[in-house]
This record gives sequence, structure tokens and C-alpha cells, in this order.
Amino acid sequence: MTSQSQGIQQLLQAEKRAKDKLEEAKKRKGRRLKQAKEEATAEIDHYRLQREKEFRNKETNVMGSQGNLSAKIEEQTTEAIRNLTSSYHRNMENMMKKLLSTICDISPEIHPNFRPAV
Repeated sequence: MTSQSQGIQQLLQAEKRAKDKLEEAKKRKGRRLKQAKEEATAEIDHYRLQREKEFRNKETNVMGSQGNLSAKIEEQTTEAIRNLTSSYHRNMENMMKKLLSTICDISPEIHPNFRPAV
């Protein structure tokens, strides 16, 4: 009977060691998962920062050229307005004279298709 109780004791001890090893393995797995998650987060943050930096550089290049383009368009618009204004002032007097002469200088004539009643 002693050998049986000794065998049972050995089985219980072996079971306890197995449980301990299993718990230790679970703890290691949990630590490794946590570490992997932290590494992945750090890698994602690094990648995000890199892509944002590239985006800002491209945005600066594009917006810079758009700024130049905007200034160029503004200059062209101002020049066109200046030309139209000067043309208006140059031609206003002549146009007013032509318009008034067309309205005021009427020479009555009989229309060529008019047939007097017989």
C-alpha cells in the first residue's frame, strides 16, 4: 500500500509540475503577445510618421507650385482689367458720339417696298 500511496504522490507531484509548466508557458505566451503588439504598434507609428512626412513634402511641392500659379493668374487678371479699363476710357467718347448721331440724326425716307394706294 505504501508503494501505491507513493505512486499516487508521484503522480500528484508530476501533475503539479505539469500545471506549473503550463501556467509558465501561458505567462510566456502572454508576455510574448504583449511584446509583439508593442513592436507592431511601434512599427506602425514609424511607418505612419514616414508616410506623413512624404505626404507633407509632396503637398509642399504641389502647393508651392499652385501658389506660383495663383500669383501668375492674379497678375494676368490684373493686367487684363487694366487693359480693358484703358480701352474703355480711350473709346468711350467716340462710341458716345456714334450712338448719339445714330439716334439723333434721322433722315426720313420712304421704304423701298412701299407702294402707294391706287
